[in-house]
Amino acid sequence: MTLPQLLKKIRNCNHCAEELPCGARPVLHAHASARLQIIGQAPGRKVHETGIPWNDRSGDRLRAWLGVTREQFYNSLKIAIIPMGFCYPGKGSGGDKPPRRECAPLWHEKLSKFLPAVDLTLLIGGYAQSYYLASRRKPTVEETVKSWREYLPMGFLPLVHPSPRNQYWFNKHKWFEAELVPELRSLIGTMEL
Repeated sequence: MTLPQLLKKIRNCNHCAEELPCGARPVLHAHASARLQIIGQAPGRKVHETGIPWNDRSGDRLRAWLGVTREQFYNSLKIAIIPMGFCYPGKGSGGDKPPRRECAPLWHEKLSKFLPAVDLTLLIGGYAQSYYLASRRKPTVEETVKSWREYLPMGFLPLVHPSPRNQYWFNKHKWFEAELVPELRSLIGTMEL
C-alpha cells in the first residue's frame, strides 16, 4: 500500500459512522516529505463542515504559536496534520466530546510508517500526550507541557490545546507563551516550512 492509498482508505473510513452525530468525514493531511507532524484531538464542527483541519479559532492560535501562514500550515509536503480522532465526535457537556478511541489504534501506526521525514511531532492536548507518551507523561497536561524539554530528544513537543476555552489557563500560565512559544517558533524556523 502507498501513502495516497492509505489516505484514501482513511478518508473513506466509516468504522464508527453510526456513533457520530454528523456522520463520518475523516479530516487529515499528510505527505511522506512532511517534517512536522501535528497530532491534535478531533475535528470540531466547523472543521467537519469544511473538511479543513484546524480551520477555526484554535487553528488561528496554533498558527500564531508556530509563526506560520495559512498557506505554510496547509502545505502537506511540509506539515502532516493527524488528529487522534479523524471525525467530529459531537458536542459534550463542556465542549466537544473526546476523540473516538478507535481511530488512533486503527490508523496511526500505519500512517507513521509513511512519514519517515518527520523531525518533530506536536502532541496537542491530553489525548495525544497520553497515547504517544504513555507512562512517560506526567500526571497532568500542565505538568507534561511544563516538562516539554524532556520530550524533545524523543521528537515530541507537548502543547496545551489552543482552544479559546483554555483562555483562563493561558492567563494563569504566562510562562507558556513567554517561554515555550518562542522556543517552538525557533524550532519551526529551523525546519524551513
